[in-house]
Amino acid sequence: MQRSATRNARLFLLMVGAAMALLLAAGAIAFLTDSPRWSVDEAALLRSLALDALEPLPPDPSNRVADHPGAAALGERLFFDARFSANGAVSCASCHMPERYFTDGRPFGVGVGVIPLNTMTLVGAAYSPWFTWDGKADSQWAQALLPLENAVEHGGDRTFYAHLIAEHYAAEYEALFGPLPDLSRFPRRAGPVDDPDAAAAWGAMTPEEQDAINRIFANMGKALAAYQRTLLPKPARFDRYVASLGDDGRPSRPGVLSEDEIAGLRIFIGKGQCINCHNGPRFTNDAFHNTGVPAAPGYPVHRGRIDGVAIVQSDLFNCLGPYSDAAPEACTALRFIVTEGDALPGAMKTPTLRNVAETGPYMHTGQFATLAEVIEHYNAGGGFALIGHNELHQPLNLTPTEAKQLEAFLHTLTEEP
Repeated sequence: MQRSATRNARLFLLMVGAAMALLLAAGAIAFLTDSPRWSVDEAALLRSLALDALEPLPPDPSNRVADHPGAAALGERLFFDARFSANGAVSCASCHMPERYFTDGRPFGVGVGVIPLNTMTLVGAAYSPWFTWDGKADSQWAQALLPLENAVEHGGDRTFYAHLIAEHYAAEYEALFGPLPDLSRFPRRAGPVDDPDAAAAWGAMTPEEQDAINRIFANMGKALAAYQRTLLPKPARFDRYVASLGDDGRPSRPGVLSEDEIAGLRIFIGKGQCINCHNGPRFTNDAFHNTGVPAAPGYPVHRGRIDGVAIVQSDLFNCLGPYSDAAPEACTALRFIVTEGDALPGAMKTPTLRNVAETGPYMHTGQFATLAEVIEHYNAGGGFALIGHNELHQPLNLTPTEAKQLEAFLHTLTEEP
């Protein structure tokens, strides 16, 4: 009797153990195959954010060599050439470092002086209709010209650059743009810049002479833009995760994202409202927004888009200007630019979130050192707008755990080797 009871007890334990094993196995399978299911609409939204949804790079009608391989090759050499600066030590790559996803890791850029703006990435920038934080350029080539003449960036001037082109890049330049003029009659330093001597020398030149130099200067920008158009975003873990989603909204390759990263993605497209501005495959709407970001201590408040509009409209090198290759009807963005309204003062361009975990500090003057600080700013409903008005309406009420999950998701947007 006792042996029978013992045998039954052992049999019972074996059955319980087997049942437990089956349950654990089922749980493991569920964990591996489930990784929460996305609805049809959610899955469609996620696919709209993946690089597979990125359209081919749009043409730039204002730049006839925008996609010319020779122009890109010339532009790349110019991009890394520090001779194109007042002190011979600053190139475009001084701030746009390839190893930092074409940013520099500093709150302010550093050229021949300190530039009181954070360096924006160039990766995927060619897709945007506007360039710089306030959108004061309407093409990538027009933007490329701005730092060249800025006193604290490259610190040079137009005839200085024209002479350098003739001395070091004449063959490459002429193969693309035609013969250079005889530059021996032009002063070494002249241009509409802050330096009084260079400005005076520029004023003494005839309109025809200024036009000849302007054309060389514009063509430099067009070559630089041709190179920068090759700097396109590359797939990240997020893209692998989206590619694995089946028709049932479940990933076919589990483990690409962690549970916290998936939770952060849900917050990104839901409670966090990040998707409102950071949408599309580059995670930006290319628009301008005022979220009450604090000013950099000791520096004037940036007026944002309201100033950018005025500058781009008056820019000699804009799409409608004499150095553009576009027909006027092709300049849609500039022709229909919004020039007034409460949304312009203090508004800054929405940056891409591709590689965002590696491109801090953040905001237009690097006000926030970490992603956690950025999330806290938005979680609190933004700050007090020193100019214009904060367009955020209320706090997000993310819990500390949710904030960390959102940050975890943002790390999945870093391109993979």
